[in-house]
Amino acid sequence: MSASRRMPDVLEARLLATVSRLAGPIRGAGVVLISLFGAFSLNSPLGWTLFALVAVSTVADFRLPRVALPVAFLRVVVLSVLLGADADQWVLTVLTTTLITWQWQWPLKVTVPATAALLAVQVVTTGPGVLVRAVLESVLARLAYELLRRSSRRVDLLRERAAEQRRAAAVALDQGRREREYLALLHDTAAATFLMAAHGGDPVAVAAQARRDLVVLAERGHGQGTVDLGAALAAVARDSSVHVRVEAEVVPVPAGVALAFVRAVRELLTNVERHAGTTGAELTVGRGAMVVVRDDGRGFEPADVPGHRRGLRGSVVDRLEAAGGTAVIESAEGRGTTVWLRWPADD
Repeated sequence: MSASRRMPDVLEARLLATVSRLAGPIRGAGVVLISLFGAFSLNSPLGWTLFALVAVSTVADFRLPRVALPVAFLRVVVLSVLLGADADQWVLTVLTTTLITWQWQWPLKVTVPATAALLAVQVVTTGPGVLVRAVLESVLARLAYELLRRSSRRVDLLRERAAEQRRAAAVALDQGRREREYLALLHDTAAATFLMAAHGGDPVAVAAQARRDLVVLAERGHGQGTVDLGAALAAVARDSSVHVRVEAEVVPVPAGVALAFVRAVRELLTNVERHAGTTGAELTVGRGAMVVVRDDGRGFEPADVPGHRRGLRGSVVDRLEAAGGTAVIESAEGRGTTVWLRWPADD
């Protein structure tokens, strides 16, 4: 998802960003409070000077995250070198606070070498006694951070699955509603027409009613269901005043697509009647929704058709393209006209 972040990253990214943003202020506030108690315990000019230095240095923790790590490193080094064993709890607590908050703010490739360097300084200045506590608390801080990260990732994954289930349920509910509406529409249209035919209705009236049913099913049914394109176009050919030789296979297509073909073929046969100078045409409906309308009339030059005449362009080409198909018109003076209609366009 996702501007296209996938949903499982959302909570994790926000949570980690919040932890990283708060790590510096927590470290700054912590070392100031620790240093205040340390200065009170020493109650010496050196102690209060170091407290003032620590307080000033925390500006980086609160306001300058890019330099907060080296500033924190130098702060611990200064306290270790100047205080040494005289204030080991002050130094040790600032050290562990620094190492813990580092784990929340920077990746391992940064914190591991920085921690190792800081511990090396501590061993040199105050002895190896700090190692166990400092290493243990650093490791526990990193583990807590990773646990929080995995937990947030797990929550995001569960949210994603729940959202997918809700979407699937909504789609299924909507599809079921549409199917029920379409079945009711079929009952009101096609079923009534079949009943008319079964009781010996007039063939012309039955054909006209069937064409009206097709229009209703396509326009009100939003293209749901399928229609035999061959049968639909054969009905159009029978209703035309032009004598049409039909070769049609059974080609199921969506009702909306069938309606586009019906209207396009009706327009083509009307053009044959009005302009071709012939009384005959051929209609072929083949697999892959390939329809060919051909006449042997006088023909025309497609390039010479004025732009304001939109018959073939609007009623045939544009209509097929709107349904996702293509229409190709081939004609020449004295050679008749052939039109290929196909759906889908990339088939």
